[in-house]
Amino acid sequence: MSPWTDNPAPRLEAVFGAVAAGPMADVPLCNRALSVEALGFRRAADGHWIGAMVTPWAINLLRLPGGPADWPATPPGAKTDWRFPSGNYEFTVASEERLGIYHLCSLFSPAAEFETHEAARLTALAAVEALLQEPLETAPPPKRAPSRRAFLGLGR
Repeated sequence: MSPWTDNPAPRLEAVFGAVAAGPMADVPLCNRALSVEALGFRRAADGHWIGAMVTPWAINLLRLPGGPADWPATPPGAKTDWRFPSGNYEFTVASEERLGIYHLCSLFSPAAEFETHEAARLTALAAVEALLQEPLETAPPPKRAPSRRAFLGLGR
């Protein structure tokens, strides 16, 4: 698999746009409020591309080869885990003649709950940003909750 040297968003939009206008055009599960848009694509720390793909039928995270790090040699339909700052996530290996092998993680399929494309795109962008963030540290629970009496200043 040769790496993507340039941002894959324009080519992804062209390919998935053709699918939307062709084979998926009359599929009932498609949300007519949604368009095809590739969002937030950037290189992750390992050099591979990560971003989100909004289509009328689904919203997915997409992972494409782009860096010096190893790209797993797994067949379409197989599962593979990718590590991001926020944790490990399972992706499905997919293949498209005009794109080659890529990995996807389904966020919404079908994407019926979105009333507008803007809502779908904001959700997709938020997912990419969250994926690349370290988890928030939470404070440990108190050892013992104070009694109501202590809370009111009446002793234990």
